[in-house]
Amino acid sequence: MHELSSFEEAKIEVRTTADGSPTLYVPALDEHYHSRHGAAQESRHVFIEAGLGPLLAAGLGRPDEGMMQILEVGLGTGLNALLTLEAATAVGALIAYDGYETYPLPPDMIAALLPQWADNMALSIAFKRLHAAPWGEVEEFNEVLFLTKLHEPVQQAALGTDFYDLIYFDAFAPEKQPELWTEAVFAKLYAAAAPGAVLVSYCAQGQFRRNLRAAGWLTEKLPGPPGKREMTRARKPA
Repeated sequence: MHELSSFEEAKIEVRTTADGSPTLYVPALDEHYHSRHGAAQESRHVFIEAGLGPLLAAGLGRPDEGMMQILEVGLGTGLNALLTLEAATAVGALIAYDGYETYPLPPDMIAALLPQWADNMALSIAFKRLHAAPWGEVEEFNEVLFLTKLHEPVQQAALGTDFYDLIYFDAFAPEKQPELWTEAVFAKLYAAAAPGAVLVSYCAQGQFRRNLRAAGWLTEKLPGPPGKREMTRARKPA
């Protein structure tokens, strides 16, 4: 695997995907942050519709039930966090969101991605606040989403136990970032997940699902977003 010491060295490129939304391309890894078939529609399909939506429909995050706890592996551009904010705002849910990211975006990349939110003032403001927020501190968005950005590898983090209701696993592909797709990592996430918690990922690789099952997760294949046949949803037994 190629090692990236910084995004400035990696010469990241902004590319427009098929649905008109932007993504980033890392030449050193030959890897896109999101699907070339549509960055926004991939994130909505995998993380919101297959992950967050069913939990919101079941009542998690209601003020009388307490906050829903979300962990994201691969905060990246902040797209999943912003779509989560949008969905939670629509139903009045409360969410505490921990986003792990090893390679924060440089200012020029953040500025290049900002126009995607031009038609949504609330999310445009949230996008700028998300990337300006200090690492390791809670940033509150509209009394709905309470985000903590964490600049460290999740495999080295102290996650606690029986805590997260939902995990967005959005790391680079297994062949690009293999250290994050191990049974040991999924065992750590399993321990950190609350009973009945859900993990969702765009990936449907067989070894990925085998590693999840070896760590205790129950896995299922779901139809993937446009351009991808399948995705994975896993659950920790209640």
